[in-house]
Amino acid sequence: MRRCIQLARLAEGSTYPNPMVGSIVVYKGKIIGEGYHERAGKAHAEINAINSVEDKSVLEESEIFVSLEPCAHFGRTPPCALRLAEIKFKRVIIGCTDPNEKVAGKGIEILRAAGISVTQGILEEECRELNRRFFTYHQKKRPYIVLKWAQSSDGFIDQNHQPYQIGNAFTRQMVHRMRAEEQAILVGKNTAINDNPSLTVREVAGRNPVRILLDSKLAVAENFKVFNDEAPTLVFNSVKNDERGSVRFIKTESLNLDEIIEELYNNEIQSVMVEGGGHILGNFIRRNLWDEAVNIKRPDLHLHSGTPAPDFPFSPLKTEIFGNNTVEFYRNK
Repeated sequence: MRRCIQLARLAEGSTYPNPMVGSIVVYKGKIIGEGYHERAGKAHAEINAINSVEDKSVLEESEIFVSLEPCAHFGRTPPCALRLAEIKFKRVIIGCTDPNEKVAGKGIEILRAAGISVTQGILEEECRELNRRFFTYHQKKRPYIVLKWAQSSDGFIDQNHQPYQIGNAFTRQMVHRMRAEEQAILVGKNTAINDNPSLTVREVAGRNPVRILLDSKLAVAENFKVFNDEAPTLVFNSVKNDERGSVRFIKTESLNLDEIIEELYNNEIQSVMVEGGGHILGNFIRRNLWDEAVNIKRPDLHLHSGTPAPDFPFSPLKTEIFGNNTVEFYRNK
């Protein structure tokens, strides 16, 4: 099962809205096939593992391991559970059940109805952790939310309300890796205007996240980088519904977090990284709307004035040192 998890991680950030899944086929204690789900619309992990087996005649005497319950519904691809039942594997070993209401135990039912032995719950916590975004989306009916900010030793995220580079080369690369892992990235109008960020992945290989801009009165000019065609952009505003190229304007009565989160859920956004300023971060924190947080600190830097970092009265899960940056990692219990 650990090998299944390793395989699944090869597609981290690329499978949305599908989960990451890895699978191996074992015959007489030896791995004879393996595969993972590369991206939505392509073959699922079990099918890729089966297709990689050279001698298909031994499949019926083999066991197949998969990190997530085989799907039981017709989507872009046929149900994997039906294919496994058709082959009649000797045994199917599953890491964890699928929280998606379209599956949720139905895949296991199909396999057992076909007379196949099913073992489940192998490295279950690790398999759930692998797809924590997917589980949060389906169980809590909202995206998985990651907060990120950088601050000086005296508690400011900028200098005199102007951008200041607090992170170093190591933490910049870390942040870009985080962007590649999440499906979307969210900022407010002040960050968009003051920093003019592109909100794309540049320091590492990976896909660009969907950009989410909170801009009630549409104050951000359309020549800003957030509107370029490097990634889709959703603009929450109180003026209009519209769509032009890669930019979609979504009108809301107010920029209420509940309304925004519901709209993101309805648009199948499973995870979002919040890189907004102190005000937006503070709103998420006060509402307890977060799952992970990353705080990049620079102990040798005093900015003396600027935008205060958000009040975050929690203890870090771990702390790591990257050059002159100290990075605190948090999980919301």
